[in-house]
Amino acid sequence: MLYYLFTYLSKNYSIPGVGVFQYITFRTALAVITSLVITTVYGRRLIDYLRFKQVGETVRNLGLEGQMQKSGTPTMGGIIILLGILVPTLLFAKLSNVYVILMLITTVWLGAIGFLDDYIKVFRKNKEGLAGRFKIIGQVGLSLIIGWTMYFNTDIVIRQEVRLPVKVDAPVEFHMKKNVPVYTQDVRSTKTTLPFYKNNEFDYAKVLRFLGQGYEQYALVVFLFFAIVIITFISNGANITDGIDGLATGTSAIIGITLAILAYVSGNIAMADYLNIMFIPNSGELVIFAGAFVGACVGFLWYNSYPAQVFMGDTGSLAIGGIIAVFAIMIRKELLLPVLCGVFLIENISVIMQVGWFKYTKKKSGEGRRIFLMAPLHHHYQKKGFHEAKIVTRFWIIGILLAIITIITLKLR
Repeated sequence: MLYYLFTYLSKNYSIPGVGVFQYITFRTALAVITSLVITTVYGRRLIDYLRFKQVGETVRNLGLEGQMQKSGTPTMGGIIILLGILVPTLLFAKLSNVYVILMLITTVWLGAIGFLDDYIKVFRKNKEGLAGRFKIIGQVGLSLIIGWTMYFNTDIVIRQEVRLPVKVDAPVEFHMKKNVPVYTQDVRSTKTTLPFYKNNEFDYAKVLRFLGQGYEQYALVVFLFFAIVIITFISNGANITDGIDGLATGTSAIIGITLAILAYVSGNIAMADYLNIMFIPNSGELVIFAGAFVGACVGFLWYNSYPAQVFMGDTGSLAIGGIIAVFAIMIRKELLLPVLCGVFLIENISVIMQVGWFKYTKKKSGEGRRIFLMAPLHHHYQKKGFHEAKIVTRFWIIGILLAIITIITLKLR
């Protein structure tokens, strides 16, 4: 909103300084600051309100040290994160940008599913919350909206080099690249980034190459399938990781910073050209959203770090996981998520392995056995006697390492 106001003032009045709102970096900085203010200053008021309404976490006794002391801690604090994301984005981003619109839809959509789950747990006194199948239906529904829009919307394109004569009816641009003449077109595409593959670009349509001539017409099916798997897996991964104070929030902030960097270089033609990576027109506006996301996560840590004064609940964890997944799909870096979101991945896998092995051994021998002392993985280390603050810090360090590896893959070919 403020972007449009200051753009109008810049065009019609000679007011010094208002032109800085045209710069993505400036608006990103404002988004981060605003998000931090909302989550830290107004977060305190929301926590007090939640405590007044007795919106407390019901903790099951799993035999973990210090666990029962957390009983009654206010939950549904994810509302703070959602406000910290939505308000700065609405203030400083171009709201006509299709990428920003999709990210706003994602935030509200998954936030609403998580809120409903927390509401059932807290106010209806149902510890199971929203049935798992309904969560999956909601995640799949969002995935279909994102995938369908990405495939058909004419504003969502990538810039790729072409040879004359061109095959696609789209404007052709000419420029010099390292003293070599290059022709480019902005085209709708199912290409994405994949390290160690030719030119670091992979086309989803090629998955169906075995079908023979005309396989490209089924590219939408493959793209939708990947979108569903990625969004569902990462969203649930963040939800599972949110088990000890500050773990999911801090890890998400690290991932958010990395995605902001990737969005900036992918949406800046000079940087994309220099790094020889895919240029995605108009995607740079996502950096403002990423700034708000990082600010919200860091600001929430003010109250969520050990010992936590508030839990985000599914309102926050489902949303931040889905936001990360959809954001990566928007900038066509979703196939980097197994590395970037390695913490979420291993937490998810630890649960799958634990449950699968328990059921298998119980069926085989009549007695279920476990791989870990407790799943997800962070509880395993708690059972081994590690303090949760140490576990969180070490997981953050691993997250930083994975973020650095993700960034350097842009130059590995």
